[in-house]
Amino acid sequence: MKTGLLGQLAITFATMSLGAIGGANAVLPEMHRQAVSVHGWLDDTTFANLFAIAQAAPGPNVIFVSLIGWHLAGPTGLAVATAAICLPSSLLTFGVSRIRRRLIGANWMKLLQLALMPIPLALMAASGLIMAQAADHTLLTVVLTAGTTLFVAFTQRNPLWALSVGGLLGGLDFLLTAG
Repeated sequence: MKTGLLGQLAITFATMSLGAIGGANAVLPEMHRQAVSVHGWLDDTTFANLFAIAQAAPGPNVIFVSLIGWHLAGPTGLAVATAAICLPSSLLTFGVSRIRRRLIGANWMKLLQLALMPIPLALMAASGLIMAQAADHTLLTVVLTAGTTLFVAFTQRNPLWALSVGGLLGGLDFLLTAG
């Protein structure tokens, strides 16, 4: 069966939605693999740029999926991609929360929650690595990524400070190399 672009978007993101433990960014490595390597919808640079726009915009991180849909198929692609990433996990969460409410005091439920905790952390760490690989093509970008990572890990300051410095240095680099 041949599926058009909108069908591919729906199937791809609906499937990822069910594995997005910790949010859409948790499945970023799989999004990258599907969008760049499997379907060829985007190249590494476009993927990284859309991600950067989504992170700079106010609102939830899932806006990244909406931007991919918009980039590929305009407003219809935006609607399909957004519904596909949000609806399956929302329905699953609703169902599980109703069951969990009944079992909240059970010891095995507490153990299960503790056992599942490392999964979203590992998925988010993998996402950071994939984004660094997609975005870091020069010595400056590698240094900025490493510096931002250290800044966020070892200070209590807002990460927007690191992003601002990165933006200024990137703009300065662009002006110096373009001129």
